Amino acid sequence: MAAVADATAPVATTRGRVGRPVVVAAILVVWLLLFAVFRGRQTLTLAAADLTGLHRWLNDVNDSIGANRNSSPLFLYFFNEIRLVIDHLVTFVQSLISQPTGARPVPQIGWLGVVGLAGYVSWAVGNWRVALLAVAGFTFFGLQGLWQESMDTLALTLSAVFVALLVGIPLGVWAGLSDRFNRIMTPFLDFMQTMPTFVYLAPLTLIFLIGGASAVITTVIYAAPPAIRITAHAIRSVPQTTVEAADSLGTTRRQQLVKVLLPMSKRTVVMGVNQTIMAALAMVTIAALIDAPGLGKTVVQALQSLDVGTAFNAGLAIVVMAIVLDRVTTAAAARTERRRTADGRFTGWRRPLLGAGAVAALVLVYLSHTYVWAAEFPGDGMVGSHVASAADTATGWLQDHVSGLTNALRDALTNGLLNPFQTLLTDSPWWLVGAVLVGLGAVLGGRWAAVTAAVCVGLLVGTGLWSDSMTTLASTAVATVLVMLLGAVVGVWMGRSALADRLIRPTLDAAQVMPPFVYLVPFLALFGATRFTAIVAAVVYAAPVAVKIIADGVRNVPEATVEAATSAGCSTWQIITKVQLPMARGALTLATNQGLIYVLSMVVVGGLVGAGALGYDVVAGFSQGELYGKGLAAGLAIVLLGVMFDRITQAAARRTRA
Repeated sequence: MAAVADATAPVATTRGRVGRPVVVAAILVVWLLLFAVFRGRQTLTLAAADLTGLHRWLNDVNDSIGANRNSSPLFLYFFNEIRLVIDHLVTFVQSLISQPTGARPVPQIGWLGVVGLAGYVSWAVGNWRVALLAVAGFTFFGLQGLWQESMDTLALTLSAVFVALLVGIPLGVWAGLSDRFNRIMTPFLDFMQTMPTFVYLAPLTLIFLIGGASAVITTVIYAAPPAIRITAHAIRSVPQTTVEAADSLGTTRRQQLVKVLLPMSKRTVVMGVNQTIMAALAMVTIAALIDAPGLGKTVVQALQSLDVGTAFNAGLAIVVMAIVLDRVTTAAAARTERRRTADGRFTGWRRPLLGAGAVAALVLVYLSHTYVWAAEFPGDGMVGSHVASAADTATGWLQDHVSGLTNALRDALTNGLLNPFQTLLTDSPWWLVGAVLVGLGAVLGGRWAAVTAAVCVGLLVGTGLWSDSMTTLASTAVATVLVMLLGAVVGVWMGRSALADRLIRPTLDAAQVMPPFVYLVPFLALFGATRFTAIVAAVVYAAPVAVKIIADGVRNVPEATVEAATSAGCSTWQIITKVQLPMARGALTLATNQGLIYVLSMVVVGGLVGAGALGYDVVAGFSQGELYGKGLAAGLAIVLLGVMFDRITQAAARRTRA
């Protein structure tokens, strides 16, 4: 009898335990019941033009900082000096390739020299194919009539990348060598990479004003974390046996770093440079909201005036620049690996060719510095006019012939899913929604996730933007659900089919290269300036990362397990739903985490095209001085939503893996 009791005890315990899905469902049911009772009470609604005490205080802080900017020691000897140094750097790079200087009506290096240098550098660090791509891409900027705007964007990007790498690589090396420093840096890097791009703008303009220098400082803060994190990972990935062998030979710490660790981690560090460049380009375009020159400003102005053609032309230039920079740095990383393993047969003829190429590039630079015909791009940018006209024509055709379908899709999703969920969030009492978020945090992520959610809820109430935060939360949640549905379908297909993976993955990689601004343009043409436009753009922006994570998770399910299910007579649907997806729960949770962060970033940017809520508050804060404090509070609210989402989903991912 004792043996029987022992055998049945685990079964009884398992049956008696309530699963997390049941608890989540119970929380949602209680929420709906209480919503029916308390609907419309204590919703903390704030009109668009209204300000709270916090907003007015932030306005006063802004005014006080402006009044004391040239007298406060902190600004005179620290912040202003930083801005001055960065401003000199930006001005210098712009004077080289984009802006006239002094009595010269053109930059120091004209279009022909820039194209020659771009081709030569691409060939030197990569190969002749990426050199041709770089030459074609840079020439295309001029044909679009966007040469100076493109060079302004490139100048800001190069300035930001230079400073980010100057700071990021040494910090990354330090984090790679020191466990203690790595533990200190990791929370800061996690926080910085969780924050949507919009959030960096408002507080930094409070300190550094607006303009190119502030844009570069903002971009450095946003782009440095990938350099730090990837460099640290590269140093830590060097085989321990190699380090021990160097130790046995009596090398010093510095010799190990210079002769062993850095050379063996060079390829990964170059990939970190790639990620830094992509992050910098994305941020530089968004920094147009703080008066950064370049293609981003053209896109912002076109979006605000609903000029799809101009926005599409400038967005296409941003995409081309992103592709060129990505291909060049990717080829550089691949070449670094090939050079490390090559036998040196081709080194002999490559060096003379590189020398000849350097001479040719210098000749082009001289010509562009000396002669106006080589400095100013010839032509009147007719290609850009044709591109804009074609985009406008396509937009008109779509609105005339496809508007019925697009409007039906927009209305179905908006009325069937978005509006009911938004009403549930915005019309519920704030304390009820807060309790639901804390409860979900506790169930999905555990005690500390619940504490984080409680703190974030309290601070969201304190910002005075609870209703706008709930509107943004509704759009983010709906977009994330769509991202996960799309990610599950395509990810499972890629995970189960090597052919599908080979065909689809390059498209996903290319999609991740494009800055967020670019996604708004085509959907603005399809759906007009509505919050639905921001949601669809967010889905397309966030889907690639979710798809790839799910595909890798499905592919990593042991083949023996799948074969056992097949031999047991399971159908394909049963294998997917009963074996592969359950065993890839960790990947699904991680995909949800990344999808949420990407979606939140894009939904906020959608404030430029009618998404409203927190995104609109931030944009209005830049354009209307009396709303600056409200815009700053909106930025804080976005951070709080991002932190809450990130902590809960990361904790849930850890619990799933455990």
